[in-house]
Amino acid sequence: MDSNKQEKQYTLMTKTPIPKLIVKLAIPTTISMLITNVYNLVDTAFVGKLGTSASGAVGIVFGFMMILQAVAFLFGQGSGAIMSRNLGKNDVKKASSIASLGFFSALAGSIIAAIICLFIIDPLVVILGSTPTIAPFAKTYTIFILISAPAIVCSFVMNNLLRYEGKAMLGMIGLSIGAVLNIAGDALFMFVFNMGIAGAGLSTCISQFISFGILLSFFLRGKTICRLSIYNAAFNMSDFGDVFATGFPSLVRQGLQSLSTIVLNFFAGPYGDAAIAAMSIVSRIVFFVFSVVLGIAQGFQPVSAFNYGAKKYDRIREAFKFSILLSEVFIVVFSLIVIIFSGNIIYRFRDDAEVVRIGTRALRLQCISQIVTPFCTMTEMQLQSTGKKLLASITSFLKSGAIFIPALFILANTRGLSGIQEAQPLATVVVVIPLIFFAKWFFKNLPKGDL
Repeated sequence: MDSNKQEKQYTLMTKTPIPKLIVKLAIPTTISMLITNVYNLVDTAFVGKLGTSASGAVGIVFGFMMILQAVAFLFGQGSGAIMSRNLGKNDVKKASSIASLGFFSALAGSIIAAIICLFIIDPLVVILGSTPTIAPFAKTYTIFILISAPAIVCSFVMNNLLRYEGKAMLGMIGLSIGAVLNIAGDALFMFVFNMGIAGAGLSTCISQFISFGILLSFFLRGKTICRLSIYNAAFNMSDFGDVFATGFPSLVRQGLQSLSTIVLNFFAGPYGDAAIAAMSIVSRIVFFVFSVVLGIAQGFQPVSAFNYGAKKYDRIREAFKFSILLSEVFIVVFSLIVIIFSGNIIYRFRDDAEVVRIGTRALRLQCISQIVTPFCTMTEMQLQSTGKKLLASITSFLKSGAIFIPALFILANTRGLSGIQEAQPLATVVVVIPLIFFAKWFFKNLPKGDL
């Protein structure tokens, strides 16, 4: 291990002024998030040209993709947070062992899950919320996603490991190249080769394997402090349990978000394919707006974890406040733009009057509620990155669906389609209340000064 490289990274994470460090780490993660979400939006727009049912299939597949991301974040953020805290303690051997455990556990789990899902593909797309007219499109797309599932999951794991090590730029390169190739592949396979939705699936499959190869090469070529090796992996119940417990909030967050998408599709189904398509488009647009907050939060996470391990507690306080302020500026600007042009934005994805009507109101309501997401997101990331497993899990549970799903049940049955549009904004605002108490508890118990 290059001790100079290790010392340089330690100095970067513990001595660099917080605003400069957060921005340095947030820029590549935010760019990566934006490019990935630009792909999601372009993919939605391209598939929308095939019809409303095909457009609805994107929402079905999106729910399944979030399940894969749940597995990826379980191992990626679980091992990444522990790895980063060990790097803060200058224990590189343990950090590499934990990183390897996370990677190979995710690889094995995703291969097994993909094989099982391929055998139950028909009932799977129905469970995900497909209507009879959407199901054929969803099945075709999902098959390609399952083939590439190991690459998708492991790419997210490696991206998290790179972020937690402070090498966010490398993660950005790997994911962004894949996203750009995916956009080009969509145009080529869908419209030049006339493959329709199968072309969108094939493009995603190929680009995911390319991203996987690029990200893995960084670890194999010594661009990182930690090394991935099956011989280094700590395959024991103690370390695995620690990784699982630390990553569990991410599993809860992504899993509940996926469940929320599935439940939303079922409630929107009685109002026709247009309703499913509209809410699917809205979800993608809102996630694009939110991606700036998430990118900054992902820049904040390694700063929090690393400095917690190094016992630089004042830096954690400063990073938390600065990240919220920076995120708030961007979310307000982005949300205002989308609110003003909401109808035109929906129309660009599907020129169906009913889709535009349903989507416009839902989009405006969700953008208004986004003003509270910076505080909620930073609180969640803070608790997870510093090892507060129980509170982090409760926070993810509340933030990702525990409030939204009951709200959806109540509002959908009392206010119909309007209630479906209102459930997510209401849940987003309500969750702030318990998170205020969690944040106060954390900082009250965080030691004063640096040790």
